[in-house]
Amino acid sequence: MITLRRADDRFHTDMGWLDSRHTFSFGGHYDARHVGFRALRVINDDRVTAGAGFPTHGHRDMEILSYVLEGALEHRDSMGTGSVIRPGDVQRMSAGSGVLHSEYNPQADAGTRFLQIWIVPERGGLAPSYEQKRFDEAERRGRLRLVASRDGREGSIRVHQDVDLYASLLGAGERAELALRPGRHAWVQVARGSVQLGDQTLREGDGASLSEETRLALEGREDSEVLVFDLA
Repeated sequence: MITLRRADDRFHTDMGWLDSRHTFSFGGHYDARHVGFRALRVINDDRVTAGAGFPTHGHRDMEILSYVLEGALEHRDSMGTGSVIRPGDVQRMSAGSGVLHSEYNPQADAGTRFLQIWIVPERGGLAPSYEQKRFDEAERRGRLRLVASRDGREGSIRVHQDVDLYASLLGAGERAELALRPGRHAWVQVARGSVQLGDQTLREGDGASLSEETRLALEGREDSEVLVFDLA
């Protein structure tokens, strides 16, 4: 069963410096039909103007992943971590028992666009932690590259949940497939471009959940960037 979540149906927040589209309920936006999918709770498509960002604020008991599509994102946290992530980087912050952090666009003359992803951890009260890795374009081109997993296999970052996250860059006509084990579910999120999923065309910002399926097959309709979550 494939269920679509179209880009135009997402929630929208416009704060001037921040333009954000929320795939699931977030902040002041709530819909009981869209509070997440399995352990996946948040996919925010955030656009931040030059020099602006999120001041220091707190989180707890959440796996927070950032995936930059354009520009740069500067991260600082109460664990003493400071870094700038750019396209190709995947960042994971486990908020665990509690952490403070800030995120800013350090560029003076260009906007930043990134996906912020929240995943419910397998248990609460974990020690806060941070990890960041780079996955070059060649690693993601024409295939589903594992970028996050519970066990950190294949050089992926670790997340404290039974989830595999794949990233892919597909050109027109390029295909990528993923076998889904019995009892598994998947979420597809199109970051850019458009892809074919079964008999459905998914465009930028569209998402789709898959349940009771044995295989996920994507084909690029144009140059596209896609994230795929394999979930318990």
